[in-house]
Amino acid sequence: MTAAAPAPSRTATRPDWLTVLRRYFLFSLIGHLLWEIAHIPLYTIWIEGTVGEIAFAILHCTGGDLFIAFSTLLLALFALGSGDWPRRSWAPVLLAAVVMGVGYTIFSEWLNITVREAWAYRDIMPVIPVIDAGLTPFLQWLVVPVAAYLGATSRLSWRGITRG
Repeated sequence: MTAAAPAPSRTATRPDWLTVLRRYFLFSLIGHLLWEIAHIPLYTIWIEGTVGEIAFAILHCTGGDLFIAFSTLLLALFALGSGDWPRRSWAPVLLAAVVMGVGYTIFSEWLNITVREAWAYRDIMPVIPVIDAGLTPFLQWLVVPVAAYLGATSRLSWRGITRG
């Protein structure tokens, strides 16, 4: 006599946390790489740097973006996540990760442009008054993490790929 197969779970079509983290990494990598390529012409390296320096800057910044993206997400999960994440407490985790990413970006832009003078904006970079941060890095940390998070946790993107 054989045992009956277990009934499918209602959560079988939803991702588990490890799969979500892996997908978040992939979506973040793609999003930040594309964003870095798109907005590098707004920095002086675009007109002063060699092709190799520009390519290195894009890869270096994308790597830093991934580190920031994962650090902020993990901090948000530690502070606000639940054992049932991403099924529950997804909104506070996303909001906290975005706030920390934007906050770090404002600090980093100030530190590297004003204090260290490690990079500079071209005149065509729109700058946010008062905080003197570039608009595109600010928007990057609103758009890319939200898109990566929603893509990684979307139920529609998981059909046919989950383990049952």
